[in-house]
Amino acid sequence: MAQATPAAYISAMVTPAALKSFIAGHHRIVVLTGAGCSTNSGIPDYRDTDGQWKRTPPVTYQAFMGSEETRRRYWARSMVGWRRFGRAQPNGAHHALARLEGQGRCALLVTQNVDRLHQAAGTSNVIDLHGRLDRVRCMGCGATLSRAEFQDELACANPHWLAHDAADAPDGDADLEGVDFTRFVVPACRACGGILKPDVVFFGETVPRDIVASAREHVDHADAMLVVGTSLMVYSGFRFVRAAADRGIPIAAVNLGRTRADDLLSLKVEAPCDEALAFLLQE
Repeated sequence: MAQATPAAYISAMVTPAALKSFIAGHHRIVVLTGAGCSTNSGIPDYRDTDGQWKRTPPVTYQAFMGSEETRRRYWARSMVGWRRFGRAQPNGAHHALARLEGQGRCALLVTQNVDRLHQAAGTSNVIDLHGRLDRVRCMGCGATLSRAEFQDELACANPHWLAHDAADAPDGDADLEGVDFTRFVVPACRACGGILKPDVVFFGETVPRDIVASAREHVDHADAMLVVGTSLMVYSGFRFVRAAADRGIPIAAVNLGRTRADDLLSLKVEAPCDEALAFLLQE
């Protein structure tokens, strides 16, 4: 198959109208989404338009598992941040991509987000590449419970923290600084007493092989890829764009700012995700 033409050589095609034409020409599109898809739902993103960190990078798996102090700090901030994160609702971008699936053009949606807003909008064939924040897992016995249920446990163990508030940070975190976390109590697993962790892939952790294989299989049978709201700076998502490029299928992207795959794109629209995809809700 012929290699897709890089976006740099078709820079005139940078409007949502061009994106509409791109989508109309394909029927087995794999969609890959990131944080920019959820910012209009009130969930902050991590990176600026140059793909650089806006804030301190998130906690690593090694730090979380290796330090009780780190776990206290993580869960204290999460207890505050979850109050709004847990109520977030899908925005126009999520609904537009659900419509794309409803039209029979989306073979699979792979999301790097952990907010489950694509499912809430009605998309059914979704791979949560980095897991889901609405569930907590025991790292000892594997037992799970809902994040809402664990929120109640955190509140019961730390009633004095209910008065705390802070600005939202990505993925249910809160910018809670200058606070003493030493007395914050993190409940253990009720089944085995093990460490409880959000059921998400932390930095320094590996995406399960079966999830990667499933997403890759869909890419291998797709006739196009659509990237929405991600700079692709994390390899776990970029690998699928690289695979699509290696197959020679066209790749379109909607993102405010640079992406790691700019030289691989056939089309790039620099606009808010909901605006660029709004035409899907009008059809």
